[in-house]
Amino acid sequence: MRREILTWNDVDQLIDHLIPQFEVEFEAMVVITHGGIVPGGILAEALKINDLFMASVDFPAEMELEKQREKTRLLAWPKFLQFPDETLLRGRRILVVDDVWGSGRTMTAVKNRITGSAGIAYTCVLHFNPYRSLFGTLRPDYYAAVTDAHIVYPWEVRRGPEAVLLRDF
Repeated sequence: MRREILTWNDVDQLIDHLIPQFEVEFEAMVVITHGGIVPGGILAEALKINDLFMASVDFPAEMELEKQREKTRLLAWPKFLQFPDETLLRGRRILVVDDVWGSGRTMTAVKNRITGSAGIAYTCVLHFNPYRSLFGTLRPDYYAAVTDAHIVYPWEVRRGPEAVLLRDF
């Protein structure tokens, strides 16, 4: 799979491409951990959204055999490790933010849970990968770019003492 490494400038350009797309005034935001934290924070600041919530979702595998693990993970029900109380979502326009829509399972699970809480969910990602999506023609409401690559965002770069020692200065 092709890999694309982004800079902070690339992220700024993606955000600048997203902002004019929003035709709705959002009342709150749900950011999906971990990938949605940074773009969600940038968008919340730009859109002046003060009510920010986190969603942490896992799709646990039930079978231990390596060959069957990935197939089982695709069929697993989501486990919500962290999610805002439904009273915080009910009747509100919620922007749901993640970095990328790959399979679409996480974003779809979060959107469905917000809708189940009587919230109005709008999905937003920096990158949409229609080639990996499990949901046919379903796509994010807002996205900055379409890709078939594995995207490495600047906040995913290795950090810590070992990484600093390995860098060329």
